[in-house]
Amino acid sequence: MRIAVVGGGISGLVAAYRLRGLLGESAAITVADTRDRFGGVLRTSEIAGEPVDLGAEAFVGRRPEVPELLGELGIADQLVHPAGLRPLIWSQGRAHPLPERTLMGIPADAAAVEGLVDAATVARVAAEPERLFTWRPGADIDVYSLVADRFGAQTVARSVDPLLGGVYAGSARSIGLRAALPTLAAALDRGAGSLTEAVAAALPPPSGAPVFGALRDGYGALLDALAGRTAATTIRDTAVTGLRRIPGGWAVEPLGEFEAVVLATPAPVTARLLADIAPVAARAAAGIELSSSALVVLELPKDTALPPNSGVLVATGEPLRAKAFTLSSRKWSHLAARETALVRVSFGRFGDDAVLGLSDAELIDAAAADLATVTGAAITPRSAIVQRWPGGLAQYARGHTERIAEIESALAGFGDLAVTGAYLHGVGVPACVAAATRAASHIAGGVAPAPA
Repeated sequence: MRIAVVGGGISGLVAAYRLRGLLGESAAITVADTRDRFGGVLRTSEIAGEPVDLGAEAFVGRRPEVPELLGELGIADQLVHPAGLRPLIWSQGRAHPLPERTLMGIPADAAAVEGLVDAATVARVAAEPERLFTWRPGADIDVYSLVADRFGAQTVARSVDPLLGGVYAGSARSIGLRAALPTLAAALDRGAGSLTEAVAAALPPPSGAPVFGALRDGYGALLDALAGRTAATTIRDTAVTGLRRIPGGWAVEPLGEFEAVVLATPAPVTARLLADIAPVAARAAAGIELSSSALVVLELPKDTALPPNSGVLVATGEPLRAKAFTLSSRKWSHLAARETALVRVSFGRFGDDAVLGLSDAELIDAAAADLATVTGAAITPRSAIVQRWPGGLAQYARGHTERIAEIESALAGFGDLAVTGAYLHGVGVPACVAAATRAASHIAGGVAPAPA
């Protein structure tokens, strides 16, 4: 049985690994990618001779998918957790503690944003439960329209946007409530009488479990382990240009003929490949836009006077070019043990990516200058790496859940075709692992011979 996995990011590699486990050694699995390497937007490089992630660096630790996968692959010892420090928000030219009791920055009470927003906005948040509130169950809305109306524009700019920018490289205006904050949408659907009540109901219960996890040697350790256990034929530097139905399966241009296909490609590529096969799914996928970003990793002298925090998120409207700083050597104990300090500086938001036109040298200079501004420290990089991610993150806009439902419904009748990727049910690595696992199960159920 020949199966093609188009796309060699984490979604494609997990799908191939799961297919190997479900179908056994006899399955001929081919994984192809347009890049000269696998991993997609996960990439581990080196700085000062040691590994450093140039894409995502962490995952939500309270979800089970990644720790379970590490255990399956025999690399559970790679799992590390943050040192427990909290980030700051840079707003109005100074640093503020990240508000507590918030859901993606949306406060559960006025006390959460005191000191971050002005007194009038604090009073607006405090009085919100007394204002008339209407919500139609099942409705969707962009996060900005809801939160600005109920809690004021300052709450969005200074508390919500910094967090959404980190997750989606987007903003409250470009992100839909139902896809990005499903627990909040559910609380509203259940009849919450105010946004304050809904946020309080949607907050996760208190837990001593670490919020995030990471890999000691970077995501490259996971990618290598997946590739080794999958034993697939790998094809790099090759773009799949066409997909069409043939007797017994699929013709995948230019790879050849296969009995089943998994499309682990970005939404626009998926839309193009499905255009003639499943036009409804293709149109829905084509409506998903992508955001671009760039990352600068600065290697600094060990004694650089960085604050005792995990990072600094930048509010909307600040005169900085960077949108966030991860103080990696503060955030992660295993990085703190190194001979130099590491800081990740992120650039680029959906609809405002002019800074990405800067040269590598200009981005490094901007990263160092902005870091000096927010920390007050003298920043003298020993070295730096720039990584650009054009179209790296899907925007979960208003109506996103409906688009995904259309895609999945339109493809449900294809037992030998599945889609997976970060544009479906979450941009984080755990969500990608879950979606890829479902795609592999769908293919295995559709093509595996029935028991005698």
